[in-house]
Amino acid sequence: MKLKFSPSILASDFAHLAEEAQRMEQAGADYLHIDVMDGHFVPNITLGPPVIRSLRPCCSLPFDVHLMISHPLAYLERFAQAGADLITVHVECEDDVGETLGQIKALGCQPGLTLRPATPIEAVFPYLEQVGMVLVMTVEPGFGGQPFRPDMLPKIQTLRQRLDSLGLETDIQVDGGIGTPTIASVCQAGANVIVAGSSLFGKEDYRAALQGLRALGEAAMPSPAR
Repeated sequence: MKLKFSPSILASDFAHLAEEAQRMEQAGADYLHIDVMDGHFVPNITLGPPVIRSLRPCCSLPFDVHLMISHPLAYLERFAQAGADLITVHVECEDDVGETLGQIKALGCQPGLTLRPATPIEAVFPYLEQVGMVLVMTVEPGFGGQPFRPDMLPKIQTLRQRLDSLGLETDIQVDGGIGTPTIASVCQAGANVIVAGSSLFGKEDYRAALQGLRALGEAAMPSPAR
């Protein structure tokens, strides 16, 4: 599977958000990762549909929107209309997960599913046929800049094995503490979509930073996945 990068704007300079997105697009990113927090599901509040709508004309990258909110069903249409291309929800959300994923697809977006570090990976297994991507959080969701948790690597391995056994070419995304010291381990475990924040944004040369991470990740991926 192709290695793809989804830089997280949570680590960008919010005073120059459009320029940051454009620089990352020019650097060769595959997606733009947008974290949405409601202050309830996680103890933080970030961006909403108006910001995504304002950013949409400035950047042609697919918008990879991660909803860390308790009731995503009530907001899916607004995020789709604002310009989301991929919408990822939590298996721990308070809405019916299957219905939520179905609604994302009905709105013309790719459904994704994620889980907190404490949630067993088996919780996502009933929904694997409904999603194009599963996000394995390698930190506790809610705040950027947390250290990578290596105890999440077995989750990635188990998920990749499960997907392979089902014949599914579903993307495995990882988010949390991914940078030069950690990217090889997650790619070797089976991840192929990398969310990176401070290891990309804020660097002097975004293209060089992205190319450096890409080279490390591609070298570590199992040979059949290259």
